[in-house]
Amino acid sequence: MSEHEAQILQPAHQRTQMEVEQVRERAGVTYLESGDPAATPILFLHGIGGAARAFAGQLAHFGARYRALAWNMPGYEGSAPLPLVTMEALAASLGAFIAALSLERPVLVGHSIGGMIVQRLLAEAPHAARAVVLAQTSAAFGSRDPAWAEAFISARLGPLDAGRSMADLAPEIIRQSTGDGADPAGLALAQDCMAHVPDSTYRDMILAMPGFDQRDALARIAAPTLLLAGSKDQSAPAAGMERMAAKIRTARYAVIEGAGHLAYVEQPARFNAALDAFLDEALR
Repeated sequence: MSEHEAQILQPAHQRTQMEVEQVRERAGVTYLESGDPAATPILFLHGIGGAARAFAGQLAHFGARYRALAWNMPGYEGSAPLPLVTMEALAASLGAFIAALSLERPVLVGHSIGGMIVQRLLAEAPHAARAVVLAQTSAAFGSRDPAWAEAFISARLGPLDAGRSMADLAPEIIRQSTGDGADPAGLALAQDCMAHVPDSTYRDMILAMPGFDQRDALARIAAPTLLLAGSKDQSAPAAGMERMAAKIRTARYAVIEGAGHLAYVEQPARFNAALDAFLDEALR
């Protein structure tokens, strides 16, 4: 075992059904990995309230066929925070992480802000991925109107300013993000991940999103791409994702019925099946 590698036994309140997880660090980023290191790499990128371990169900499933990895964004669960958090800096960090691991054109699966980071990376390096999954994400965040941005920031950060913690906010946020028939264990994992996001990291990510706009860059995405929406998602509505798909020449579009904003933990079997069907075609 190298100095950057540790085995973490599974505490029931934090970890999922994986008996032992390998937690590694590279380029200042911690990550989880399963599967054959020689197999095609597939990299999962979590949202603003997530963590690498939120994708434990995907790591277990896709590790049977791929080299499955999930990173912790800068500032999350042991990953070094950035001195200044911008979408450009996050995309540069992703590029550096891919290079540090020598991942040759990985499949990139980005959820929510993770999908925004993937879009920003591909705007600069459209051939960086062999396939792309943009899951419940957006190509533009809100309005260019400063008043809108101010209202958004106030609504999201006001509770923290008032003295509440992420652990206080997590149950309410996860409940509001959830659709129909969600898996209880998946929701418990999502809530635990959000509860452990540092307040400062959450603030930085919120402040980085207003003004994000990659709509004009979507047409430059060269890899086969799946746009995966949740029919009950209020944060990244299905209609907006369908419009994104129309701008990408290589895109497929699919909807998980009943899912809210966290389909990969709400309905993991259907989420994984949608990716399997797409990748079977895209990588053949």
